[in-house]
Amino acid sequence: MVTQKPQQKRKLYMAYGSNMNIKQMRDRCHDARVVGSSYLLDWRLTMPFYANIEKEPGSKVPVLIWEISEADEQELDEYEGYPTKYDKQNLTIEINGQEVEVMVYIMTDEYKVLTNKKARDGYEDTIKQGYKDAGFDLEEYQPVRP
Repeated sequence: MVTQKPQQKRKLYMAYGSNMNIKQMRDRCHDARVVGSSYLLDWRLTMPFYANIEKEPGSKVPVLIWEISEADEQELDEYEGYPTKYDKQNLTIEINGQEVEVMVYIMTDEYKVLTNKKARDGYEDTIKQGYKDAGFDLEEYQPVRP
């Protein structure tokens, strides 16, 4: 009897911080593949200590869209500290001329206000490499530091 392996469900994930870095994502999420880059409109990049996004009319955030498997999402959940450090939201974004729904991690209010947190060494360099990987100019990396 021949059985087919059940096809894994895949979803679109929007990265705006260190997960734009292709090497980092490939090491962590083995099934992930880049779909394309875009801008998330009316949001801004903030850096309480790790990257975050917050609504702000007229702003835009460079993002890289990945197609991920359920296993990739579990890896990301662990890495992002879901649900205590980062929560998940679904947002709509335009990519390649088409509106699509994407999942994104957004820092929780409780985690954002911790005063004893500091990003790991090299964290922002990882993000900057991600900007390059996604084809964005480094001048666009201008996080707001609350």
